Amino acid sequence: MKKLAILPVLLFGFCDVRSQDVPMIQIDQLSYWKNNTSDTVYVLNFWATWCGPCVAELPEFEKLNKNYKDKNVQVVLISTDFKRNLETDVKSFVLKHSLQSRVVFLNEPRANDYINLVHPDWSGSLPATLIVANNKSYQRFFEQKLSYEELEAAVKAAL
Repeated sequence: MKKLAILPVLLFGFCDVRSQDVPMIQIDQLSYWKNNTSDTVYVLNFWATWCGPCVAELPEFEKLNKNYKDKNVQVVLISTDFKRNLETDVKSFVLKHSLQSRVVFLNEPRANDYINLVHPDWSGSLPATLIVANNKSYQRFFEQKLSYEELEAAVKAAL
């Protein structure tokens, strides 16, 4: 009987239950993406695990990432969750949903600092998306849940 009790411990001991890395970024990284003059189109989506519309639109960003990966388009999913929930909520969410887009955690304590940087019209509500192609002086800001068609149209305009 003791041998059977040890089996689950051994099985779990050999399983890799680590979640995907979600690096922390700060406002200077947002500035870089927003002001970069390369030919890369940045699709910066601000979301949180507790935001229903944010979670609902994530498959659209994943589809965009897959379809435009080889076309100088970089999808960045920027989590605005509470820092205390990074390990428990954000990383496990990314793993559970097998997100392939780049996921980062915005580690900024004062939301108004980055909200104003992203776009002057942003009220701070989620979801929010900024599409930037500075080599073409293109910026498009959305403060709403987006469909794939809306995302793709904005990306095509940026390309």
